[in-house]
Amino acid sequence: MTTRNDARDEGQMTLSLAEEPRRRSFKLSDRVYGDIVDRIIKREFSEGERLPSEETLASLHGVSRPIVREALAKLREDGLIRSHRGAGSFVCLRPDRAMLEFAPLESLADIQRCFEFRIAVETESARLAALNASPEDRRAISRALELLEQRIRDNALGVDADFGFHLAIAKATHNRFFSETLLSLKESITYGQNLARGLGLRRPTHHLPEVQDEHQRIHDSILAGDAEAASLCMREHLSNSRRRVFEG
Repeated sequence: MTTRNDARDEGQMTLSLAEEPRRRSFKLSDRVYGDIVDRIIKREFSEGERLPSEETLASLHGVSRPIVREALAKLREDGLIRSHRGAGSFVCLRPDRAMLEFAPLESLADIQRCFEFRIAVETESARLAALNASPEDRRAISRALELLEQRIRDNALGVDADFGFHLAIAKATHNRFFSETLLSLKESITYGQNLARGLGLRRPTHHLPEVQDEHQRIHDSILAGDAEAASLCMREHLSNSRRRVFEG
């Protein structure tokens, strides 16, 4: 006789088994994505060069063509390749070799998808912070910005201060789901920040001032109560951060 608990356990097992192929496909496509990025960095696939066909890539990696298509779609989204119907896919950007020192290649797709999610959530977070921030919230955001500036003066990575700045803005929305979402994703977010800021330290006179100027504009828009400007500045900052991951 089947009990209610048995049925529930069986249902959960069926759900887990149903999800397993999707999880495995996602991991395989990230591995293919990372391998192609690696080959582009090492100039095995040069800028302007046509990538091997989907069939060839599938055979090379021992995966199906749908998995290769997933990887190619992510590469297109991230601006590394462009595709032309009937002609194939071509390399259009070679990432900085230094990124290989900061993150495993198979993690790059996840980092980029995390930036996409942050753009969706944090642009609204900045908008609401501009509308709802209390005087204490504004002081907290200013203190977080000052800490970031101190990290730059110390030539430190500053990931703690970077996350703290974005968290202070999320708290200023007075909607706990924004701050709770950032905290639940802290490991993924700081992983991407570590890569972006680590690469930025390679060119401290260019990238770090650029990043801090973006933070300053977000800060100023929120303190001015300009919701639309705050949203736009946050979107530009996170989009640029995503771009800087590959440009080094």
